[in-house]
Amino acid sequence: MPEERRNKIFEWCFLMLGLLIQVLTYIITYTHLPLDQHLSPLSLISGCLGVCSVCLCAQGRISSFVFGFAQVITYTYICLQARLYGEVAINIYYFFTMIYGVYVWRRRLSPEHENRVQTRGLPFRILLIIAIGVAAASAGTGRLLETYTDDPTPYLDAFTTLTSIVAQLLMIQAYRDQWYLWFAVDITSVAMWLYIGDYCMTAQYAFWCCNCIYGYFRWRSLGISKV
Repeated sequence: MPEERRNKIFEWCFLMLGLLIQVLTYIITYTHLPLDQHLSPLSLISGCLGVCSVCLCAQGRISSFVFGFAQVITYTYICLQARLYGEVAINIYYFFTMIYGVYVWRRRLSPEHENRVQTRGLPFRILLIIAIGVAAASAGTGRLLETYTDDPTPYLDAFTTLTSIVAQLLMIQAYRDQWYLWFAVDITSVAMWLYIGDYCMTAQYAFWCCNCIYGYFRWRSLGISKV
């Protein structure tokens, strides 16, 4: 079987697995949790939209933005209900940056790779500076959230928010190093949503961790050597 065909089969199976995890998580929590702890159907819808968005992004397909816009709207509403104000802010940021992202990706589509985005990489020293800057800013922002809001997880919320801002910028500019940052965000988000008790969101971010690993290696195959 040709390699490209194997890749396509894996891509679709991986996407279906992500959707199945979302549906099963919702069914299990619905049947085993008390009535007052049932998740909103919107959590399931948002989770499925998120799975489609990140899987298509890992494949380098510009159609990921379509699902991304829909996921941002539903997820923002969920975060408002959970009082995760940092997450609300980052999703407003996502919405507007994705508009610009569509423009950038359209200019970087490669006919040699089925019109998928052509990616690039950053020097290690730049990644190190980014990591130190995000860590310092997260500590300060977390302190502010803890002091002035009723955010239940201020430091986790601050870290995921600030790291996501940088990762989103790298994603829009087609830098494959974005996947390092998204992995850190997703691991932290698993802990945050598990603490809150929204298991659909927990399952979504757990799956996204796996998608980050796949996305990094897939983007390397779509990449170029120049920064």
